[in-house]
Amino acid sequence: MTYFTIEELCASDTARRRGIDNRPSAAIAGKLQTLIEQLLDPIRAAWGAPITVNSGYRCPKLNAAVGGVSTSQHLKGEAVDITVGSPADNKRLFDRIVSLRDEGRIAFDQLIDESGYKWIHISYRAGSNRNQILHLK
Repeated sequence: MTYFTIEELCASDTARRRGIDNRPSAAIAGKLQTLIEQLLDPIRAAWGAPITVNSGYRCPKLNAAVGGVSTSQHLKGEAVDITVGSPADNKRLFDRIVSLRDEGRIAFDQLIDESGYKWIHISYRAGSNRNQILHLK
């Protein structure tokens, strides 16, 4: 793990404010490590600049607190929401991620433009990635 840490993917202001223990189980920590190795670090290396994780792993209590859906991949340690600052820059990052996939350098389960590139959701399911690209308003 070069650029990201499991701790970074579990950090949450909401969890801190509400006293929610958001530490992952060993199995979920393993999925987070895979997410870092297979997606986040390669994307960061190709991007060449910092990428901020807005939301990573969410335990059930935290997921409910932030209004996450019960089927969220965040609950499984398979998803992160990321940003590089502005919607315009996030769109550039989104397009770069698609090109990395097209070049065969990464595979993802879902890549989602959230709210006009306000942030990017990306997920990884070992052995069953769908390579879906979605745009949500």
